Amino acid sequence: MCAMRIAHIAVRVDDIEEARDFYEGVLGMKEVRSEHHREHWSCHLTDGHIDLSILQYDKGSKTKEALAAGDKPCIHHIGFEVDDLEAGIEDLRARGYEIITAPGVIPVKFRAPGGTVAEIAPTGRFLQDASQ
Repeated sequence: MCAMRIAHIAVRVDDIEEARDFYEGVLGMKEVRSEHHREHWSCHLTDGHIDLSILQYDKGSKTKEALAAGDKPCIHHIGFEVDDLEAGIEDLRARGYEIITAPGVIPVKFRAPGGTVAEIAPTGRFLQDASQ
């Protein structure tokens, strides 16, 4: 597989406003983007080195992606950046890892050993907003 680096962590929460206040006010992170996307609200924060996304799924969300790590607050997934996304996807499939994300959706979530949810995305995807 091509080289990867952790660039993103997503945390599922019950109250996105309370979580944002904590990560900004207590930990000093800076919000760079908030949006509703594929049945959840996400607030992306950064310390300049990593993208931390806090996620609040819509009530009743039952998709494979929404329930990948359960329906309670948790670290939902970790994201890795790769130089060649298609090669990364093919390598995951060849190794037998379950792709969770619908075809054509980026980042591409997959089930890592032990059931952990991870995802891959093109290099630069996660910190693009932090540099603005």
